[in-house]
Amino acid sequence: MTKDEERLQRLKLVVDCLEERPGVYQYFDKNDKILYVGKAKSLKRRVTSYFNNSPKNRKTLILVSKIEKIIPTYVDSDEDALLLENSLIKQHQPFYNILLKDGKTYPSVCVTNEYLPRVFKTRDINKKTGTFYGPFSHAGTLNAMLDLINKLYKVRLCNKPIVPEKIAEGKYELCVYSHINKCDAPCIGKQSREDYMKQISEIKEILSGNTRILCQQLYENMQKLAEEERYLEAAAVKEKYLLAKDFDNKSRVITSTNQNIDVFSIEDDESKAFVNFMHVVNGCINQTYTVEYKKQLDESKEEVLQLAIVEMRERYESKSKEIVVPFEMDIKMNDAEFIIPKAGDKRKLLLLSETNVRQYRLDALKQAEKLNPEQRNTNILKELQRKLKLEKIPMRIECFDNSNTMGQDAVAGCVVFIGGKKSKNDYKRFNIKSVTGPDDYASMSEVVYRKYSRAIEEGTPLPDLIITDGGKGQMEVVRKVIEDELKLNIPIAGLAKDNHHRTNQLLFGFPQQIVGIEMESPLFKLLTQIQDEVHRFAITFHREKRAKHNKESELDKIKGIGEATKILLLKEFKSLKRIKETPLEELSKVIGPAKAKILIDAFN
Repeated sequence: MTKDEERLQRLKLVVDCLEERPGVYQYFDKNDKILYVGKAKSLKRRVTSYFNNSPKNRKTLILVSKIEKIIPTYVDSDEDALLLENSLIKQHQPFYNILLKDGKTYPSVCVTNEYLPRVFKTRDINKKTGTFYGPFSHAGTLNAMLDLINKLYKVRLCNKPIVPEKIAEGKYELCVYSHINKCDAPCIGKQSREDYMKQISEIKEILSGNTRILCQQLYENMQKLAEEERYLEAAAVKEKYLLAKDFDNKSRVITSTNQNIDVFSIEDDESKAFVNFMHVVNGCINQTYTVEYKKQLDESKEEVLQLAIVEMRERYESKSKEIVVPFEMDIKMNDAEFIIPKAGDKRKLLLLSETNVRQYRLDALKQAEKLNPEQRNTNILKELQRKLKLEKIPMRIECFDNSNTMGQDAVAGCVVFIGGKKSKNDYKRFNIKSVTGPDDYASMSEVVYRKYSRAIEEGTPLPDLIITDGGKGQMEVVRKVIEDELKLNIPIAGLAKDNHHRTNQLLFGFPQQIVGIEMESPLFKLLTQIQDEVHRFAITFHREKRAKHNKESELDKIKGIGEATKILLLKEFKSLKRIKETPLEELSKVIGPAKAKILIDAFN
């Protein structure tokens, strides 16, 4: 028995002893380093799946080949398993786990723990300093909020360490901020700490997104002061109320009720996932944030989203009782309920989140493409691979088209795209040899057979995908040649056009099915480019052949009469008719007796 067989046998003994309970499993390598952390409703079933004969992707096979030790941890519920998994991933950052690619440090707002707290924007998060609100991914929202706070309140802007003992001793002096009416000088006792802390309390409400509640409090205070005939104080409160009301009206109102909701949506591809989180407080969006995850083992959307929900709720300290998600979740949370809205305000909120995450993904792809232009074409071809469910990326695509005029001068063309770009050195032209009349199917059959039988004979590269400039009929003709006659396994697609001769459908499979592609997508534009290019190439060849055919005359068919002799005759006699009417003696004077006799014999 080999060492690897012994290893697998030892691990299977561990797996056989696992229980059908929720929990977390950790895989370790020979150096006792954590390779992977996973969670499961049933540890026994999940871990067993790694060691049975079910199909696995390449990365999973590599992971299994490195496992030397398995440590299970049982918990009471699915939620506990998810929370523990998230904690272990953050602590150990195993190589084969999903990685949060969070390169940006977004600003937050700090309200300090000082005797007279300060309020300022920062990217340095230190919980000992004070209470932090954020992070704010949108700078405009943060700046508007700070601008409102500066207009409503006079919070100290100096960095002096202020303590009550020194205030009592009169150790502080008025600063410039007091002179320009930006601070009411609590450091020298001109403003009581009680009034100052009341301001800080209201600022915290604003930073928490509770502007609607603050507006109601200010309005009630204003009415009360007016009833007591304290009009100057009521006017000052009214000014604050109008500012807060204006800010609240500019906030994006989602629901008419005061609800706290978390909204999540996700977009992914084979290597990355993007998750958008929207935190709604009292019916208004308080935060919106999109994060990128690097997938390691072909994780599903649900697995990524579960981790993201725990991560974002912990980061933003969210206690929302409702979590809006785009699909059913396989876990339950004790402190929140999952909702999949079908209509109403929450459905609009989910659609808004999905719009944000799609746009973020597109922007990320565009940025990557600018740094690496070749990656753009690779991404497009990967999308084509996913759409057609091909075994490999179609790096080499070949496309065919026929061209003739009522069966005359019939030709065909084959264009080649490698890596999403034209490879003109590989283009091929074909004169149709075995077909009489306008028979596009027979012409396509002849050309495809000639092209790939020769490729087999010479050992030249075969395409990863064949595209026909036509619909179901053309595809079937190509399939018969490729599969039935040449015994090749090459995927075949067809591009169909509408009544205005514009590309509008991609067909694939037998029986043929329409593959859904957005008309404005880069993939659709690439397919349109391929179809336009093969059409241009084939029709240009046909026009050249037709033009050459139209220039031919009977003189071109007479053996012994070359191009120079033909030019000489036409220059002298102007037309074929006059050449035919000219006697032998006259012709002999121009081109000599031997060629003159050839002409006369040919005409007779």
